[in-house]
Amino acid sequence: MSDPLILGIETSCDETGVAVLSGNRVLSSVLATQVEEHARFGGILPEIAARAHVEAIRPLVHQALNQAAIHHDDLDAVAVTRGPGLVGALAVGYAYGKTMAWTLGKPLIGVDHMEGHLFAPLLDHSEYEPPAVVVLVSGGHSMIVHMRAWGDYRVMGQTLDDAAGEAFDKLARFMGLGYPGGPAIDLYATGGDPDAIAFPRPMRDRPYDFSFSGLKTSVVTFLEKAKTNNNVPPLEDVCASIQEAIVDSIVNKTFNAVETTGVEIVAGGGGVIAVCGRNFRKKPIDGALTCCFRVHRCAPTMVP
Repeated sequence: MSDPLILGIETSCDETGVAVLSGNRVLSSVLATQVEEHARFGGILPEIAARAHVEAIRPLVHQALNQAAIHHDDLDAVAVTRGPGLVGALAVGYAYGKTMAWTLGKPLIGVDHMEGHLFAPLLDHSEYEPPAVVVLVSGGHSMIVHMRAWGDYRVMGQTLDDAAGEAFDKLARFMGLGYPGGPAIDLYATGGDPDAIAFPRPMRDRPYDFSFSGLKTSVVTFLEKAKTNNNVPPLEDVCASIQEAIVDSIVNKTFNAVETTGVEIVAGGGGVIAVCGRNFRKKPIDGALTCCFRVHRCAPTMVP
């Protein structure tokens, strides 16, 4: 039996993504970004996002099918993000996918946004399998999941306020670096000293949960005070220290979960993982949006 052909549609936020897969093999993947539309506002405007999805989705579906050399009648199912995300943006993709599935007489598969990130490492890492600890860090969500088996998950911790991506965006806007904040801060951080400023690591008393609103306040207070005293450090050092504080928190809490569960597989998904991945293994991962590796145990501690 051949692998099923699936058309996937993603419209949860500010990018329209369409892909055709045969099992775990990606036959085509196309994307329409909305960065320019939102950059002048310093963040995502839901109404603009939804309108941009309406304009992009139909040509992207045709492009994805053409690149995969697949006729829509040959599809076995249509998969579409059902949440979480921006309500208006999700509605655009879900309505299009539902209509297409109904027209073709194919099943419609509603996919949880975060579960999609959780499964994404399968596309890049053949060794990815449960049991595993998976850290999911996207623009609007951050969580640590113990995946005991495929489809069997336990959320060990998650963000209690701002997610990592939101913290990057808000701090970048405050510093005048533009949108999106993650890549902007990462660009300056490359030439900075991550130990230059000791920004706090939040939620030390909760081993798996995240909170970045306090860090955001700490950075703003530090910079305003430094400006008053005419002693503002180099922007590169500020960005590197912000990035270090956020990533260090994510990495440490992930390995708290590894130690508690005793798993050997650690994986990650979501846009912010491109930054976190460097600290997981202390080496670059070329901006990849997933990572996966095996923990080598050395009693009584663990080292990546």
